[in-house]
Amino acid sequence: MRLGVLKEPVGENRVSIVPNSYKKLNKLGFEVSVESGAGEISHHSDNEYQSAGFIVSDKNSVLDSDIVVSISMPDISKARDGQIFVCVSDPFRNPISIKQAIEKKITLISMDMIPRRLSRAQAMDVNSSQDNLAGYKAVLLGAANVPRGIPMMTTSAGTVRPSKFVIMGSGVAGLQAIATAKRLGAVVYASDVRKSAAEQIESVGGRFIEVDGMDDFEDESGYAKPLTPEFIQKVNDTVCEVASDADVIVTTARIFGRPAPITVPSSAVSTFKPGSVVVDMNADVGGNCELTKPGEVFVTENGVTIVGTKNLAGELSTTASMLYSNNMTTFLSTLAKDESISIDLEDAILVGAPEGDEFHVPGMGGVLLCHQGEVHDKQTRLMEVLN
Repeated sequence: MRLGVLKEPVGENRVSIVPNSYKKLNKLGFEVSVESGAGEISHHSDNEYQSAGFIVSDKNSVLDSDIVVSISMPDISKARDGQIFVCVSDPFRNPISIKQAIEKKITLISMDMIPRRLSRAQAMDVNSSQDNLAGYKAVLLGAANVPRGIPMMTTSAGTVRPSKFVIMGSGVAGLQAIATAKRLGAVVYASDVRKSAAEQIESVGGRFIEVDGMDDFEDESGYAKPLTPEFIQKVNDTVCEVASDADVIVTTARIFGRPAPITVPSSAVSTFKPGSVVVDMNADVGGNCELTKPGEVFVTENGVTIVGTKNLAGELSTTASMLYSNNMTTFLSTLAKDESISIDLEDAILVGAPEGDEFHVPGMGGVLLCHQGEVHDKQTRLMEVLN
């Protein structure tokens, strides 16, 4: 079985497979080639790959593999029938790429579609592994840009009171952000539209910001549901009021397959104190802060720094690549059967839990988007987007 590892495009600092994964892949029966230079930006040289057992080759040779893996959606214009591509395709935002995959009759597997509630899928969940790092990095960026110390300090010159952090959202990224800010010595307040998140927030050292009328806005797949405009306004008003005297505000609200919701309107930024910092974790999909400039860090007229760094996990390229590679290697073990590649259309990882199962998500399948020129029949939400 020939497995190819592509070099990512400019702007993506990670690599999908690191040298340490070779032994597991080889044991599964894979002959692995990697595009020359694929690991350089995450600090893995071609020599390191060769020493581990990889074949270092050019892009065309890698693209000719039976299975091609990457992080970004690759160029599949020269793909042949029957090839398998595994990446993060972000299908609801990139329908053109999915249509091209269907036309080429390739098997396209998207790792961001992992059915995260299945216990077997958790070791393959790239969303969780990368969001965890992104939450950590967001707090470090906030701490690096705020013009004051974070922990309480008692000195002969006086006492320095701890900084106040507000984390908006407490999914995987938010909980890591809360825990990181707490470890730095900050007083941390956090919000979430899922009422069940209160206990989780408090378990990592945060103080839960409750909004009147809050319910458990969580869908079957474990993501936050879209909210009514009226309730969004109510949440924004409540949390932004708490954030008005904060030193660092981290926004984490992300709805799978949709633009990021605005949780920090420009009117709220105008009330934040000079020197405070807003770290927008979703600048790559429009941003949670109305003033965010994707890819930029800038200071508003009233002295608030807004950090719009994209791909926060990629800022920790070595660690992020290692975790992604572990996720990918575990997933590939589900395809390798007796040293051959098997697409098991009964596997819930690939096609989602069956209807009636407690883990079934209406309209959503698993990681398998299309196979032999057709969208899998459980991907009804994707079909709607494609049509």
